[in-house]
Amino acid sequence: MPELKTVGLFFITAIAEIIGCYLPYLWLREGKTIWLLIPAAISLALFAWLLTLHPAAAGRVYAAYGGVYIFSAILWLWLVDGIRPTVWDFVGVLVALLGMAIIMFSPRPA
Repeated sequence: MPELKTVGLFFITAIAEIIGCYLPYLWLREGKTIWLLIPAAISLALFAWLLTLHPAAAGRVYAAYGGVYIFSAILWLWLVDGIRPTVWDFVGVLVALLGMAIIMFSPRPA
């Protein structure tokens, strides 16, 4: 089950990053209150902290995290922005998740 824990942690990390970037977007592009920058900063700090919880080398974690981030961003596109992903979006997500799985879960020399 460590694989499920890793992917779950990546997903929570991605949501923290997306929220941390989406709130300033709302302020800058949608004219929402500047006070959104406070929860945005907290969310980005949480994102950085969550990345440190993985036992793998930092570079490997950052590379693999990208696959789950892509999945999360497309899910955000659908659920928050209300834009249904295309077939090509889904194909891209599958490729990214396959890359994440190869990076994180392939056998390593001892």
